Amino acid sequence: MVWEPEVEELRYRAELAARGGTPDRIERQHRLGRLTVRERIDGLLDDGSFHEVGALAGLGEYEDGELVGFTPASYVMGLGKIDGRTVAVGGEDFTIQGGSALFPMQRLKGGLGGFCEQLALEYRVPLILLIDGAGANVAATKRMGTTYLPNGGGSSFMTSIEAMRNVPVLAGVLGAIAGGPSGRAMMVHWSVMTKGRSAMFAAGPPVVKRGIGHDVTNESLGGSHIHVHTSGCIDNEAEDEPDAFNQIRQVLSYLPDNVNELPPAAPVRDAPDGAAESLIDLVPRNTRRPYSMHQLIGSVVDGGEFFEVKPHWGTAVITAFARIDGLPIAIVANNPLKNGGALDRDGSDKQTHFLELCNYFHIPIVYLVDVPGFMIGEQAEREGTLRAGMRAMWVGLQATVPQLTIVIRKCYGMAGMATGNAARLNYRLGWPSGEWGSIPIEGGVDAAYRREIAEADDPAARREEIESDLRSLRSVFRTAETFGIEEIIDPRQTRSYLQQFVERAYKVLPHELEPKPIYGVRP
Repeated sequence: MVWEPEVEELRYRAELAARGGTPDRIERQHRLGRLTVRERIDGLLDDGSFHEVGALAGLGEYEDGELVGFTPASYVMGLGKIDGRTVAVGGEDFTIQGGSALFPMQRLKGGLGGFCEQLALEYRVPLILLIDGAGANVAATKRMGTTYLPNGGGSSFMTSIEAMRNVPVLAGVLGAIAGGPSGRAMMVHWSVMTKGRSAMFAAGPPVVKRGIGHDVTNESLGGSHIHVHTSGCIDNEAEDEPDAFNQIRQVLSYLPDNVNELPPAAPVRDAPDGAAESLIDLVPRNTRRPYSMHQLIGSVVDGGEFFEVKPHWGTAVITAFARIDGLPIAIVANNPLKNGGALDRDGSDKQTHFLELCNYFHIPIVYLVDVPGFMIGEQAEREGTLRAGMRAMWVGLQATVPQLTIVIRKCYGMAGMATGNAARLNYRLGWPSGEWGSIPIEGGVDAAYRREIAEADDPAARREEIESDLRSLRSVFRTAETFGIEEIIDPRQTRSYLQQFVERAYKVLPHELEPKPIYGVRP
């Protein structure tokens, strides 16, 4: 065995690399409720499926030409499988210098661009990032002996952009990340962070203290309550890392391997027993009374199960992945329990991003509509609700995937225009509880008949009389008579209509499998 000594050294070096950081740093990681990067990869991937690339990269220490010590590179990456599907996966090892690069060439492995992302691009497979890095380390400047301009021609983000153009990119923010890793966490299609165990910021508390004099903690500066519930920078929140891995697997199950493939099918499951029958009583006759749109969704999709994206932010809109007869669909629904369903700025931004994601990866879109219009009032105007809402409409009108609109109750004004695509087939169904128009009667009467009401002997009675006359014209059946809506349906038949839509949509989608540019500049 001529090369046995070298093979033995290979085994020894791989063993050193697998150890990660020093025992005290690993113990600290566990004490903070965090796993090491290798534990994370093992927890995410199918058992035994990880094929590591670049395990021998690191810094060796030598005496008389013999290896006496080895510090692995602080990025671990390679290929593996999730539910039998190949993915590229990578993450920082925080137990080694906080996940920062030990040497400039280490960036070639991953973290920002790098070989991990090139694996995803070359093999056309999803990219999963397990992010736990402290960002730039000024000590590296001393080692390099110089500084550098960050806007150089070899920008590491260019590969990240190319990855997003071709394959699903999902990220878990699993530690306290800053700088470049935080920027990388923004350049993904979907993200999750752990509650109370992770944080994200452009610069951490020491830099904030020195720069602007504010005393902050990781949690107060960028914990999940900030970025999942308030800023909306991160999509979903996990109770712990195993929950984060489960959510990553769930989201991936709805997405194709790349932009040139269809979303994967799953076994067919029926809706919950008796769920359809309950829909006849779901919407109250009193239009001021809310109801649960989540209950409606659970009543019509496979197994009653769906995955909500951004459930804690922009809650006037519900965005979710679900399945009908095993095939993925995207649901965009107004939430009557928030703002009465009125479309506000955050809800508009949430809808815009979700529409772009689903259109890009060929997932048919279903709108469940109950929107009285854009959110109104001083705060709504200050927030730029109108522009955000028109962006949502702009993106929806450019979507090319099949879309189906089901009007559950209200569909008014420009916000109502953002619930379908008049440039395409624009197939619209209405429940008998539906009502629509340019403006709700109850609010529009005071504007249109202000003088007449004011001059009446009994203004309240005159207002009610006018509203009653107009309500008689609001009948869904009158709209159907003019083919102003394609069909009025029994709410209990909603799932069967969705089944027909999905069957037809997935016959169209194979003819549209290519990247989808959006032309023009958003309003």
